[in-house]
Amino acid sequence: MDIIKALEWRYATKKFDSEAIISEETIALLKQAFNLTASSYGLQPVKLLIVSNKSTLNALVPLSMNQKQVGQASHLCVFCVETKIDEAYIRAFFDRIISINNTPDEALNPFRTSVINSFKEKSDDDVFKWGAKQAYLAMGNMLTVCATQGVDACPMEGFDPVEYDRFFKLNEQGLRSVLVMPIGYRAKDDMFGAMKKVRKPLNESIIEFK
Repeated sequence: MDIIKALEWRYATKKFDSEAIISEETIALLKQAFNLTASSYGLQPVKLLIVSNKSTLNALVPLSMNQKQVGQASHLCVFCVETKIDEAYIRAFFDRIISINNTPDEALNPFRTSVINSFKEKSDDDVFKWGAKQAYLAMGNMLTVCATQGVDACPMEGFDPVEYDRFFKLNEQGLRSVLVMPIGYRAKDDMFGAMKKVRKPLNESIIEFK
């Protein structure tokens, strides 16, 4: 699908067809797209929890402000962030750079030291807020990729992250949930799906400085 047409087609789906299931091939593509999302420093502090079990999805509806899309969807994406970005985590990232690109260690050392020192100065709350911003980047990327594949999605902040963390035992994994996104295929009787997208004209949303 043409990228602009795909973005015009995309909308925050209000009702999913609960019988329509995303193929394993498409889920595999979405996983790759998530993993290729840009992140600050390239540190990838976001993990994606993908839920497909229908009983689990239905159990999550009350924890999601009773938004029925969570139970109707083919899959639910839960964007989680690392609660601890320490020196070991950062060094592991730079070790991957060396392994994949054969970059000399001495060339990376100044940048690595700078990143390590930067995170040593951050509080736990600072690290979480920084990670949460990366989660929004990941969701934005996933929304676009879903649209190009004809997959419907509904980005959500409306859920109880504390209860999600408890449900999936995320704290035990050093993670906290930030965003959720049901994905699947819109129901044929979802009247909102046929509505034209409402946006400002370009001259009201774009500023050009020449």
